[in-house]
Amino acid sequence: MQTQTFPLVFSSICIAINLVLGTIVQTLKIPLIFLDTLGTILGAVMFGPFWGGAIGLLTNIIQGMITNPKNIPFAIVNLAIGVIVGYIAQRYTFTWLTALFTGLLISVVAPLIGTPIAIWVYGGLTGGGTDLIFLWLLKSGQKIFTAAFIPRITGNLVDKIACALLVASLVRYFPASITRKATNPLISSLGTDHAATK
Repeated sequence: MQTQTFPLVFSSICIAINLVLGTIVQTLKIPLIFLDTLGTILGAVMFGPFWGGAIGLLTNIIQGMITNPKNIPFAIVNLAIGVIVGYIAQRYTFTWLTALFTGLLISVVAPLIGTPIAIWVYGGLTGGGTDLIFLWLLKSGQKIFTAAFIPRITGNLVDKIACALLVASLVRYFPASITRKATNPLISSLGTDHAATK
């Protein structure tokens, strides 16, 4: 029972991280950055694809109910990110190189899934910081998919790589008392043993 308690508590914190950072970015309409998957990536690295996917899915559903219902259809994007990162982190130690590769991969996968949703459900306008770039590209003669995809992949390249690299750094500075509770064996051996350094 105790083995399931820590992932539940930690995953709840990861969802809160996604909600707080995602809401701040949406409110300020910051272009080319989202920060609503940092917790998803962190949870996926710590506990694998099931937990990562659940964190991503619940983040968008909760955020949709609390702040912006437009986030709910994009839950599949956040779920996919959690699953992909979780599988990679279980196969390869989440070094900065692995994080960079992972960030590049999900920065392509996310807009490939999210762009059709944005177009079919919302006509390309989702109320985020990429809307201005979308409208400018559309007015300049680009097709709707291209106009919606370009700002998304540009933002994702910045956002997802930054989030993945940040997570790779964080897990190395977590105390061993936390990393030992990770269900990912490649993470459970990491962490700083503060008692040993005194």
